[in-house]
Amino acid sequence: MSLIWATRGRAWGFRFLRNGRFKDPLPTYHEVFSSVGDDPEVWRRVGEKVALRFPDPLGRQDRAGRTIPHEFVVFPPLADGIDSVEDGIRLVWSQVADEFARVWELPKPPSATE
Repeated sequence: MSLIWATRGRAWGFRFLRNGRFKDPLPTYHEVFSSVGDDPEVWRRVGEKVALRFPDPLGRQDRAGRTIPHEFVVFPPLADGIDSVEDGIRLVWSQVADEFARVWELPKPPSATE
């Protein structure tokens, strides 16, 4: 599964946990998210990619009490099956939920993976 995943942890700020195999995922992330606004839930197709944002499904919050957001740039073929936030949660979150459960309370963010 190829995707870019940006989120924050309980004690660390917004970071990329998955880089989509890009050395620098920021330009692609900005390209996809630059026109989606600040709504807490977002689904938007941008070319072949999908911009997906939703609050943490378990309601986790950082130390400041803010709900943890998850932002994904999803690439084909997985992006082809995402036509709503609900689809994204079902198809994407199910594949990263365990990973986030392991890292969200770490004092420092882990390095981004593919």
